[in-house]
Amino acid sequence: MAGNVIGGEGGNLVDFVAEVAGGELRVEENLGEGFVRLRVDEAERRQAAHDIRCIEDAVVEMLRNARDAGAHHIYVATSREGSLRTTTMVDDGVGIPADMQERIFDARVTSKLESMKMDRWGVHGRGMALYSVRMNTESARVVESGPGKGASIQVVSDAGKLAERADQSTWPTIGVNDDGETSVIRGPHNIIRACAEFALEDHGVCEVYLGSPAEVVATARARAKADMSGTDLLFLDDLGQLPLLQRLNAAADARELMEVAAAMGLELSERTAHRILAGQIKPVRGVYARLAHKGQAGTGSRAVDLVADRRGLKLSKDDADEFSRMMERDFTWLAHRYYLELAGSPKVTARAGKITVTFPLTQED
Repeated sequence: MAGNVIGGEGGNLVDFVAEVAGGELRVEENLGEGFVRLRVDEAERRQAAHDIRCIEDAVVEMLRNARDAGAHHIYVATSREGSLRTTTMVDDGVGIPADMQERIFDARVTSKLESMKMDRWGVHGRGMALYSVRMNTESARVVESGPGKGASIQVVSDAGKLAERADQSTWPTIGVNDDGETSVIRGPHNIIRACAEFALEDHGVCEVYLGSPAEVVATARARAKADMSGTDLLFLDDLGQLPLLQRLNAAADARELMEVAAAMGLELSERTAHRILAGQIKPVRGVYARLAHKGQAGTGSRAVDLVADRRGLKLSKDDADEFSRMMERDFTWLAHRYYLELAGSPKVTARAGKITVTFPLTQED
């Protein structure tokens, strides 16, 4: 009788097993001799499972997603409690419409039909990155977003299931690679290194800031002050009208700051919010700037500063000094806009194919 069920009119082995399995069959066609053709959703699931092998991979995919959404500033807040790591990424990109905030985690859903990008990590824009992140973590969701307002995406991973480096506090070392380019040459492959490699790869496209939720809030508030004035808030009825990152600066007191941050997936206590408002939690430097500040690597001829490699092109001292004075005059516009103060004359350095001007800034205590 079983043979009649399997081989009867309109019946086959695949349909029979699918019926018995309650529709959860992963095989579209049995090709014989041990070969099968998987269903599309199962093939995608298996591909996605291999795309993300550690939490650092997930961070890179989230960074690439923010960059490709037009972000110029990306804030990465990460913390761990027990085996659970929470990573919240807030950016100032184009934002995600409400009706797409769940669907962007579906396979093959992308807004990059005409702008698929190839970078050092491979092809991006095939609609599998966020799907892969969700497949390999405990949860992945859009916390808050809207057209023109940026986006906050939060991922929770379990270190018992998705590996992460034991050392998540050491910053990498930079140096000159075999191609004469500044790159990360040493250090654990942790979340910091993932952000550092991305910051080097996409410097000039977007700036990355990395820290705890409290540090990210403090940094975003400090940067937003340069972009807003009191008149921007004068006729504002609802903070939700503002881009996400500007809402943090617009919060009137500690409780409102705590609530605004929580709405973005950045959990703070009210006491921590008070400390941010009092300036006790300092903004962090951008990842690229911190690498430049820390960045002597290696020994001997391989030592390099991110912004001072003298290979190739040579400038006369007089020309370099004159250009430095010109840059100091032009820096006034930026200093006024972002409340900056030079700590010394701009430093002009040259190398093959590149002239770099470094503006030393006065740092707050």
